[in-house]
Parts: sequence; C-alpha cells; structure tokens
Amino acid sequence: MKNIIYKLLLVFWMVFPLSACEDFLEEEPRHIVSPSNFFNSASEVQSAINGLYNIYKSNALHSKIGLDRFYENGADVIGPNREFGQVEAIQNYTLNEGSIGDISQGGGAPITWQDLYRIIQNANIILVNIEGNDNIPEESASQFKGEALFLRAYAYYHLTNLWGDVPYFTDDIPIEEIRALGRTDVNQIRTDILADLQTAQDLLPSSYNDSELGRVSKWTAATVMVKIYLIQQNWQAARDKAVEIIDNSPHQLLDNYADVFAPDNEYNEEVIWAIDFVKDINQDDWPDHFTPRIRDEPKNSDERPALSSALSDRSEGFTGYGLAIPLPDFVNEFPEDDLRRSSNIVESYLGYELNFPYMPKMWNLDQINSPRGNHGDNKIIFRLADVYLMAAEAENELNGPGTAYQYINRVRERAYMPAQPLSGLSQEQFREAIYDERRWELGGEGHRRLDLIRWGILLDVVKETEYRIYNPAANIQPHHVLLPIPVEELRLNPALLESDPTNNGYR
Repeated sequence: MKNIIYKLLLVFWMVFPLSACEDFLEEEPRHIVSPSNFFNSASEVQSAINGLYNIYKSNALHSKIGLDRFYENGADVIGPNREFGQVEAIQNYTLNEGSIGDISQGGGAPITWQDLYRIIQNANIILVNIEGNDNIPEESASQFKGEALFLRAYAYYHLTNLWGDVPYFTDDIPIEEIRALGRTDVNQIRTDILADLQTAQDLLPSSYNDSELGRVSKWTAATVMVKIYLIQQNWQAARDKAVEIIDNSPHQLLDNYADVFAPDNEYNEEVIWAIDFVKDINQDDWPDHFTPRIRDEPKNSDERPALSSALSDRSEGFTGYGLAIPLPDFVNEFPEDDLRRSSNIVESYLGYELNFPYMPKMWNLDQINSPRGNHGDNKIIFRLADVYLMAAEAENELNGPGTAYQYINRVRERAYMPAQPLSGLSQEQFREAIYDERRWELGGEGHRRLDLIRWGILLDVVKETEYRIYNPAANIQPHHVLLPIPVEELRLNPALLESDPTNNGYR
C-alpha cells in the first residue's frame, strides 16, 4: 500500500534553497513560516519530516536519472544508448566546474549539491525545534529525531561520497554563515554521521504499518553504517553491523530474484528502504530512464509497426528514454546460466529482436498504470541481498573466505539451479568473486561506481570496459573519483577553495 508521505505539503521555508543566485539569497524571506510558530504539534513536525523525504524525490537525487548518473554512469554496468547532455560529462569523464552544474540538474530541479544542503539545513531546523518541545509527545519526538538525524546523515553520506571534504554544520545557522563555511575533513564528517546513524538506529522503529511504508527504519540507518564502515575499511564494524541486520531485522531474501522488482510487489520483505513514488501525485518525479524507447526498437525497423501493435494489445509501450541500458561487457560477461540474467538483460521481446539490450528489472511497460512521465513505481534504495554481500566482503577481509562463504552463497542460492556455491577460493579470489557478485546481483541499482572507487579499481575497470558511445577510457584521470564543486558554489563561497585550491584536482 502506498504511504501517506505525499499527502502532506511542505511549508514554504522547507523548500527555500541554500544557493541559486545572489539576489535570491539576499531577499528578505517575508513569506517564510517561522519555525518558532510552526512546531506546535506532532502533526506539524510530521509535515516537516515529510518535506525532507520529498526533497529526496527531486530530479537531482532519487528521481529520473538523479544520483544514479554519479553512482552508475561511468562504471561497467550501464550507460546511455545515445548522446545525452545530462550524463555525458560523467559517462565520458569530461567533467569540469561548469559542466557539473549542468549534469546535476534534471527537469529544472535544483542541483544535487543544493538539494542535499537544503535537506541538511531543514533537518537542523527540525532537530533544534523538537528538542525539549512540550507540544510533542516523547514517543513521537524520538521517532522524529531519528528520522531527521538519518535524513541529514544520508545527505552528508552522498556529499562525502561525491565531493570528499565538504562544508559541515549541524546547527541551525543563518544562510550567510553557511555561505562562508570552508570544507571539513571527510574523515571527521564520517565519524560524526556514524554516531548520528547509531542514534537514529536506536530511536527508529524496526518496521512500519502499511500506511507509513517508505519511512526509514532502524535497519535503514544500520545499512548506511555498513556502507561507511566499508569505505573506511573498518572490516570488524562492517561485518558486525551487517550480521546484526541479517540476524535481527524482519527482512528476508525472496526466493525469486525477479519478484524483488515486480511493480505489484513493492515493499516486499527484502526491501530495506524504497523511495515512494505515486502515480498522478509525483507526475514530474519518477525513476524510468532505464526503459526503452519505441523509436529505437526493434532492430529491424520494418517490424516496428508490428511490435507497436503487439505492445498495444497488452496495454504496453516502449515509451521511456533508454538512457541507462546494459553495456556490451555486462551483457557478454553475465553468466548465461545465472537466473538473474533475465531480470538484468533482455535482448528480445514478444519475439522481436531489440536494437539495444535493456534491464527489465528497472522497466515498467504498463501504459495504463505506469505511463511515461507519470510512474508510480518505487525506487529501491537498499535491500537485504546488498547487506549479505557486504557481510561476505567484510568477513573475507577479516578472516579469509572460510566463514564468508555463508553470506555470499546465501545470495547465490536463488541465482543458480542446481546451486553453485563458491568454495576453495583464496582470499584474493574471494575478493574478486565479490566484485563480480555485486555486479550481477545489484547491477543498475546505484552502487557500482562507488564500489569500484572504494576498491581502488575504477580507473582500471573503465580503461578495460567497452562503451556504446563516448570514450571514457581516453579521458579518465585519478582525480575523477571525486566531483568538482560547481562553479556557482565557488562564486558564492570562495572559502570552499581555502583548504584545496585545486577543487579536487580539477584546477
């Protein structure tokens, strides 16, 4: 059942951007609701918390191409099927301070940097105003605090992944002060947000009723902690937290891989957190750039009318964008006997050979319930199979593969029939098996490029991968593991260059 997050509109101050142009920032915000006049009941705080979730639905974060342009494009799983400005700079590694602003936008949405800092500042306001607030019941205040801490930490998680050292603040401070902040060391930020995530885990519920699905639980917070521990190579903490999720959460692996992604099976037991999208409500926000386009299909253009008719008979259509389809190496290297292949790669449909391969676990061809530009399909952010593979990785780094097989083989159980459990590997061979297993299990789900970066193999992989368009192997450089801070932000706040005049190596 869809949750109620979308029903509550955000008050004006919750959508006030941190930076867009100097004149806008200098305007007196006469129409902004004062927080001191707003948090007079639990329902008002709930509305503010919902506003944070809504920002995560923006085109620069988890809608449309969103964050996936940074976490998937420019890796070895997906890429566009044609030249397209919003993904070219990252896919082709032609980034610069000016182009980063362009590729962070989508449908006129504020850029990724701005949206993440909007969430941070709004979360700070919420946290300050619920502390000791007698108008809010203690139980409600605890959950609100947990959600706000998580959503703020999750914003810093992305900022540090993408830019490394970034401005860091956890108090409700004026925009003028924010605009003068320098960059804080990424290690300090991660240490702090790990503490916030642990507090959030302690405060948040383990699960929700049907009317509140889509909110973050204690296991969502724990999953982000595992990811940060892996980045830090804190293998013990990563393994322990991952096992805690596996042993204590209500989440379970589904028996059938394809069922995880079925549009009629949202919020299944494997999903730890999904961003909730609602047809007819989020009409300009939807995750569908994986879907094909009828003008490109089928391979034999003479068969196009017949394919169109066959789709129409099923109330289906190839009406997407084709901006995120499997790369040739992903198609050629994906094991033919792996049962996950059919959910990750389709090369023909309804008997027609397709011009491009597609990733059917990400598409919805239903033109009645999921028309172009008005999708209601949720965006899966975290699921339990990811946690099992992180547990396997951390255990292998700690103690070798002997005790790590139980985690990776649990994921592989549904991937092969008969089963093909791994065994007899050295620690390095197991490490390489993890590289592959995460590629097959989690392809296109927003993890791959960060995985390659934290493993230290992004450059080597890109140089060895075949791409359909562009030539990233000729352009990628070591500094491309981070993004440049957008030139608009540097103009507004020169202090961003004080600790690093090179802007992450782009100057």
